[in-house]
Amino acid sequence: MENVKITDLYDLSHTAAADYLCGFEYPWEALKGISDFIISLGKTLSPDEYDNPAENVWVHKTAKVFPSAYLGAPCIIGANTEVRHCAFVRGSALVGENCVVGNSVELKNVIIFDNVQTPHYNYVGDSILGYRSHMGAGSITSNVKSDKLNIVIKSGDETLETGIKKIGAMLGDYVEVGCNSVLNPGTIIGRNSNIYPTSCVRGVVPANSIYKTACGEIVAKK
Repeated sequence: MENVKITDLYDLSHTAAADYLCGFEYPWEALKGISDFIISLGKTLSPDEYDNPAENVWVHKTAKVFPSAYLGAPCIIGANTEVRHCAFVRGSALVGENCVVGNSVELKNVIIFDNVQTPHYNYVGDSILGYRSHMGAGSITSNVKSDKLNIVIKSGDETLETGIKKIGAMLGDYVEVGCNSVLNPGTIIGRNSNIYPTSCVRGVVPANSIYKTACGEIVAKK
């Protein structure tokens, strides 16, 4: 299956997880070890640059965390990132630099690259969001199938068994997800693609594409 590898989706110069992700071929393979990786990385961070308000929680001194936000361990919040009111970082979250974790957003077991925005009422779980990707208001990642079986990545007639029960979405760099969209378990969206608002997305969306509402039509960008 083409175009779903880490090297296809991400510019690793825009994340503190670059060395970690280089150890895998497909992005969902990295999900299991995110928590341990964050703890290991956190212990190397300079106290001159990062506060350590709770065990295994590191917040860059230039980041802004609003009083009603919750930061669960382990997590790292990068430089110049905003974690806004009532955000719920459940843990196992590596949030990059210049990001927005907005009001009532929930994060769990994620790698968020630099300059990513999840600004309003988003759920992002068991997912990796590439550089400058954006989740429109109310858009969510669904990470467990209703039948609780292992997730299979699907692209046309091709399928790829993952052996994993929890996978949200893998968003490539510069992906735009429209408001109130649902990214079903195992969704892969290629770099520089757009998802129309209120879409229900499954499978692989190629790079440089537009995913249109209703019938799931995908067209190439012009």
